Amino acid sequence: MSNYLETIQWHSWREETFQKARDKNRSIFLYITQSYSKWSLQMEEESFSKESIIGILNERFIPIKIYSDEHPELSRYYQKVHKMMNRSRAGFPISVFMTENLEPFYVSSYIAPEAKKELLGFEALLRVVSNKYITDNETLVTKGREILNNINPKVTKIEATKLHLNILKTIKIHSQELLDKEYGGFGSSPKFPNTSMLELLLDSYEVTKDREFLDTLIFSLNSISNSELNDVNNGGFYTYCQEKNWKNPYPLKTLYDNALLSKVYLRAYQVTKKEEYKSIAFKSIDFVISKLSKSKLFYAKEYNGKEIDETIITSWNSMMVSTLFTASEIDEKYRNIAEESLEELLSKLYIDEILYHSTKIDDNPQIEAFLEDYAYIGDALITAYQSTLNQAYIVQATDFANILIERFYKYGKWNFSNGQFTVEEEIFDYNYPSSLSVGASLLMSISSLVDINYKKFVFKTLEINSYNLMREPLSSPALSSLLLRYLKFDVE
Repeated sequence: MSNYLETIQWHSWREETFQKARDKNRSIFLYITQSYSKWSLQMEEESFSKESIIGILNERFIPIKIYSDEHPELSRYYQKVHKMMNRSRAGFPISVFMTENLEPFYVSSYIAPEAKKELLGFEALLRVVSNKYITDNETLVTKGREILNNINPKVTKIEATKLHLNILKTIKIHSQELLDKEYGGFGSSPKFPNTSMLELLLDSYEVTKDREFLDTLIFSLNSISNSELNDVNNGGFYTYCQEKNWKNPYPLKTLYDNALLSKVYLRAYQVTKKEEYKSIAFKSIDFVISKLSKSKLFYAKEYNGKEIDETIITSWNSMMVSTLFTASEIDEKYRNIAEESLEELLSKLYIDEILYHSTKIDDNPQIEAFLEDYAYIGDALITAYQSTLNQAYIVQATDFANILIERFYKYGKWNFSNGQFTVEEEIFDYNYPSSLSVGASLLMSISSLVDINYKKFVFKTLEINSYNLMREPLSSPALSSLLLRYLKFDVE
C-alpha cells in the first residue's frame, strides 16, 4: 500500500478529463459537493482519507470533483438522475459512477467507508464497480443509456386552469395549515426561514389588506428574529436551525439568505413601521458588508465564522445588490454601496457581452451564466432603476430580458441551462426563489416599464403552470406572488 499517493487525484469537469477516461478505459467517479454540507464533510473525512480508497480511486477510476455552487447545471442534472434511479431527491454530496462517455449507471449520496445494513461500504463498492466495468461493461453502458434516454420527460398534455384571484383563499387556508402555531415559521426540523413564503404572505396582504396574512407574517418574523437563527452577537442569519423550535443553528451563513431575509424585514418595516424590523435588516446587511465583502463584491458564504472560499456568484450578488437598493430607500448611506457593487458586478462578470455565473475574487470567470444569473441580475437592475430612475439600468435590464427569452424560454417552459446538459427549470423554490419565477417577474417589470408585449411570455408561463399554481400555491410561493401581481395588474 505504500506506493499509493496520499491524496485523491481529482480532475476537473472538461473534455480533456473525459478523453483521459476513454484512453484508459476507466469509469468516471463524479463527486458533487457543497463545501459546507454536513454529509459532504463527513464523507471527505471518513472515506476520502482512507489509504486503500485513495489508491483504488486513483488507479482504477477517473475521479472528478465539482462544487454545486459553481456548476449548478450539473448539480441539478444529477439530482434528476438520482431521483429517477432512487425515487428520492438527493442532498449533498451526490456520488455518480458513469462510463467514460458520461453514461451514469449508479448514483448515490453520502457513502460510508464500511458496509451499513444492506448498503456496500465505499471501498467494496469501488471494487465491485471497477471489476464489473471490465467484465460486464456492456450492461453498465446499456443501463446508462437507458437513464439518459429517460432523464428529460416527454411532452405531456398541459392541463390549464383559469387564473383567478380566488387563489388568495387557498393561500390563506394552506398557510394556516402549514404554520407552526407554537414556534412560528413553516415546517418541522430542520427549520428553514422559507423567505418565499414570507414574501407571499406580504404580497397577499398588500393585495387584500386582510389582517390575517399580516399577523401570520409578523408572528413568523418575530419568531425568526428572536431565535438562534438570528446571530445577535456577530450579525447575520444562519441558513437553518436543526430543531423545530429554532434551536441549534447549523453554523452556515449564506449571502442569499441574508440578502432575501433582509429584504423581507425591510418590506415589513415599510408596511408596519416597526423600527425593530429596520434594525434587524440593517444589522444583517452590515454583517454582509463587513464580513462577506471584498472589492465591492460579496462572497457566497461563511461557515463557522470563516469565509469558505472567495467565490463570487452572479445571482447571489444580484440578490444583495437588489436588497442594498431597497435599503437605500430608507437610509441613503446604502445607495453608493449599491451602485458601486452593481457596477463592479457587471465589470467583473459581464465581459465582451457575455455574462458569467461565478468567479474567484482575483480570477477571470470561466463558466457562462445560467437562467438564474440573467434573471436575478435583471431583477437587480429593475430595483436599481426604480430606486434611482437612471435609464441606463432599464436599458441593461431589457437587454438581459431579451437574452433570457432567446436562450432559456421554451413556449411557457424554461430551461435552467442549455448545451451539453439541458436542464428544465422547476417552479419550486428550494434554497431561494426559482429562477423561472424571477425571470418571468423580470419580464413582467419590462412589460410595465418598456413594452407591454413582454407580458405574453409571463401569461404563457403562468398558464402552463396554472393547474399546480391554483391548487398548491404554497409549493411555489414566488410564482404565486407573480400571479398575484399579474392579476392585480389586470384589475388595475
